[in-house]
Amino acid sequence: MKTDCFACDGFLEADTLAALEDRFLAHGSEVHQWEYPEEALRNYVRNYAEAVARLSQDTERLPAIGAITIHPVTEDRVADWLDLFDHRGFAGNPGWAACYCREPHDPPGDDEPERLWTANRSYMVGRLASGRTYGYLAYADGAAVGWVNASPRAEYAIFKLPDPDSPDPSSVVGVSCFVIAPPYRRHGVAAALLDRVIADAPSRGAGFVEGYPRNEPEPNDGAHFRGPRSIYDARGFTPVEVRERDTVMRLAVQCGPGPAR
Repeated sequence: MKTDCFACDGFLEADTLAALEDRFLAHGSEVHQWEYPEEALRNYVRNYAEAVARLSQDTERLPAIGAITIHPVTEDRVADWLDLFDHRGFAGNPGWAACYCREPHDPPGDDEPERLWTANRSYMVGRLASGRTYGYLAYADGAAVGWVNASPRAEYAIFKLPDPDSPDPSSVVGVSCFVIAPPYRRHGVAAALLDRVIADAPSRGAGFVEGYPRNEPEPNDGAHFRGPRSIYDARGFTPVEVRERDTVMRLAVQCGPGPAR
């Protein structure tokens, strides 16, 4: 079994998960003098090692993909959502595979900086089934290949400090996260997801759609998980607040009939 070190280029291996956890703790103590809770460090090792085992090895971008279709994640599509998150969405990036999009709704605290992926998975299944988290899956070539979390901003914990002139959070659809399977990146999947979010927002009772692109993302696809600034600029979003790490981009929409499935 193996794990990386999130603080350096170290890579550790052991025959069992328990031995790998102990080795990781020793590495952190000797090399980094960490003060993280021991349980959080053990959770990180478990999350990484188990992600390596369950994630697809298919990371090479496809030269072409089939037609993209978009559907809201209703209860009957939760299994497809799990298939994307369990196996393909974070292929090649096991260090991020524990998230399951929980962070925007319920960010980890100082006492629990790393939660087990199984706990995040169960938490989000409950939110999706109850409708408290709302998003869309992109399908291509017979499988779910992309996701966008497009919940009302009132359902997010990390976006509750709006600019002074912000509309009511319940009237805003917040685009918090994109997850695109590596072979399907740079084929317009995220753009198709965002277009559907915008098209459906009025019928969901929203007057605005917001995005939160990072100001200085790292030069890799994963760093654009909030969506690149260019995808919002191209659709007429207006920057309304520049914050330390991101910019609030906002687009006004007009209310209409209920969303299509």
